[in-house]
Amino acid sequence: MLVVLVLLVTVAMRVVIVTAVVYLLLPRGPLCPQCGIEMVGLRNRFFDRLLPLLQRRWCLECGWNGVVRRTGTARARPSARRSTPRPTLP
Repeated sequence: MLVVLVLLVTVAMRVVIVTAVVYLLLPRGPLCPQCGIEMVGLRNRFFDRLLPLLQRRWCLECGWNGVVRRTGTARARPSARRSTPRPTLP
């Protein structure tokens, strides 16, 4: 029984390591890895809910499409930003 448990743990560790390496190899952010132009995000309800850290993108300039890592600025809502500072009371 112990042998089976050790083999299952080593297989699980391999899966975790491979997943982490593949995630780190993905390009980050909205810029195209080929030409450096900002890409268009492709919306897929199932993919967005299944893997919220990843996003599909397509470059209009060179035609590259693929999966990229999301960045913190891409998830910010435009309504949450303020264009003018809040006035202070005297």
